[in-house]
Amino acid sequence: MKRTLTVILVAMSALILVSAAHAGPYAPAAGEDGSTAVSMDDASIKGWATGYNGLVYGDDVIDTWKTPEKALGPALGTVMDIVSLGNGGQITISFFPAVITNGEGADFVIFENALNDTFLELAYLEVSSDGVHFFRFPNDSLTPHPFTLDEDDNEIPLAAWEILTVDPENISGFASKYRVGYGTPFDLDDLDTLEAQQGILSGTLNLDYIAYVRIIDIIGDGSSPDSSGDPVYDPWHPTNPQTSAGFDLEAAGYMNYFVGGDLNLDDKLDMTDAVLALQILAGAPASVSLTRDADGKITLADVLFALSYLAEQ
Repeated sequence: MKRTLTVILVAMSALILVSAAHAGPYAPAAGEDGSTAVSMDDASIKGWATGYNGLVYGDDVIDTWKTPEKALGPALGTVMDIVSLGNGGQITISFFPAVITNGEGADFVIFENALNDTFLELAYLEVSSDGVHFFRFPNDSLTPHPFTLDEDDNEIPLAAWEILTVDPENISGFASKYRVGYGTPFDLDDLDTLEAQQGILSGTLNLDYIAYVRIIDIIGDGSSPDSSGDPVYDPWHPTNPQTSAGFDLEAAGYMNYFVGGDLNLDDKLDMTDAVLALQILAGAPASVSLTRDADGKITLADVLFALSYLAEQ
């Protein structure tokens, strides 16, 4: 995890980077052939996170980095424009009035502030349609055990100046894979876990209506498993003093979406939509179906949502 930026820049040349060994089967670093990295100025990004809740800070993060408002709006490509979750912390972000849908290719993208291609602080990524039931993307970590063993097979921990590196080709499905300025894309078609299938059948998950994205920091000492039950390692360090430990969220954007309550389909929510909803409730004919709760119905709740949203603008 990170020290303050000043300490990192001063000490970077003296750090011994512990290699994550051989490259794995997954997409490589940003700029390399086959990379899935999404640049922060990619035209496919149509909008950005507008709100957050469920923020719980983990250990080893000072108030300087407890700035969740910096995770809203566009990515800026700077290591300072972040909220640090701390070791084991979490945050839920939203995009109202937009909601994410399952469209062609990547549906949304997460930006972290990794200093380089291998200083990757990992986190689980979960989505929800209702803010209550969350479903985790499948993930895989092939980063090997970072410790050496002594003659009695006891672990020899990393020295204070050593940092474990993570090869992006060894990880998949986590909320961090690329250096600052490049985001990790997520395709809802990849959410094919048994839990997700059960959620779809029970109605607690609608892949065409994802209103919330939750990010949960992974303490990278091997105590947290990937989807296969294998240990996950990242630059977590047991002895280095930390001030901005854990996953550092810079931004979250979406590609495939619709605007909840946008009854006239002009890609925005305004007073026209509230008036149209009232007219429909009064019996006027209309051929609209996009509503606040994606239930295919126009109700008073849709009117109230539009009015409450406009009142906050």
